[in-house]
Amino acid sequence: MWKEVLDTVLLIRNAKVYSPDFLGVRDVFVAGGKICCIRERIDVEDCLPVEVIDGKGCVLLPGFIDNHVHILGGGGEGGYRTRTPELSLSTMIEAGVTTVVGCIGTDGVTRRMENLVAKAKGLKEEGVSCFIYTGSYDVPVRTLLGDIRTDMLMIEEVIGVGEIAVADHRSSLPTLEELSRILSDARVGGMLSGKAGIVNVHLGDGAQMLDLLEEIKEKTPLPTYHFVPTHMNRNPELFERGIDYAKNGGNVDFTTSSFTAFTDLGEIKCSKSLRRMLDAGVPVARMTFSSDGQGSLPVFNSAGEMTGLQVGKMNSLFAEVKDAVMEENIPLETAIRVITSNDADLLKLPQKGRIREGNDADLVLADENSLAIQTVISLGQVMMREGEIVVKGTFE
Repeated sequence: MWKEVLDTVLLIRNAKVYSPDFLGVRDVFVAGGKICCIRERIDVEDCLPVEVIDGKGCVLLPGFIDNHVHILGGGGEGGYRTRTPELSLSTMIEAGVTTVVGCIGTDGVTRRMENLVAKAKGLKEEGVSCFIYTGSYDVPVRTLLGDIRTDMLMIEEVIGVGEIAVADHRSSLPTLEELSRILSDARVGGMLSGKAGIVNVHLGDGAQMLDLLEEIKEKTPLPTYHFVPTHMNRNPELFERGIDYAKNGGNVDFTTSSFTAFTDLGEIKCSKSLRRMLDAGVPVARMTFSSDGQGSLPVFNSAGEMTGLQVGKMNSLFAEVKDAVMEENIPLETAIRVITSNDADLLKLPQKGRIREGNDADLVLADENSLAIQTVISLGQVMMREGEIVVKGTFE
């Protein structure tokens, strides 16, 4: 036991710590995968074989949480050859992400729940934290064990349902009753298992937008804070609806993976979305960023024909936070919440998203001027040191 603890003893010195609240220049002591002590000065080198990491000139941030990633890859809308590749450990670590939530998208046939569970367990064995949503775009929801509640209670990694597609020509066009039942099952499953019971909702370009979610709030007793509607920055009309939705207590998630073809069609850059939402009076706690990493990102014309295809990039997650700080003048302690503490609260992961004593030692050291990621620590293990990946995936 003691050997395992001593093998993961770290002391980070003189870093500017953002918890995400700014704590000042601090030393952070890590042992056994946990944050043990945060002080102005910690001296343990004389009594423990500790690795000291110099944090001078750096900011220390909570490990990033990406709440929407196609860890298996996505089914390409351009045929079999366009099925996108699986997530690799190095891709995740280079992005500073230490906790990921995996999902299945359009293709719930060749990307199945059995594979998703196995991939999540594999990533955990490689040293990071991984959770998943049960289901895919499709309604009725294709679960592993027969229904949503059973998956949530019997599969450790399942914390909700998704991504359920609405307002999209690829969706099953769920009705009010169908989506309400999914929300109810996720909520009760969460209550019984102590999990978040999230329903991750893919929003397309359809005119319906948030209608179903708002109708459920009006016509049922179900609390809609379990909904996480994503791609809210997809177009200006949806974004404006999202402002009112969030000001009325809803959660909104913005997709950081973007390309010229999307912005040409009206997609709003995430850093600008955050600025505009804050200026409109939306509490920062209502917002999250996710990358849609490894997802299939097709471009369709007005006839629904695919005209282009890209792959979601996980490194876009922190890139948009950096732009929020450097281009939109949003304080780092505010901007960093959308990929750390907000996700931890939303996903009901109290050990994640904050630098505080007793929490998992998921940490990112970045240059205080450029915010370039230098060192990444996951569950107390150094995965990237001074910009170099030191722990790679099994087959990398």
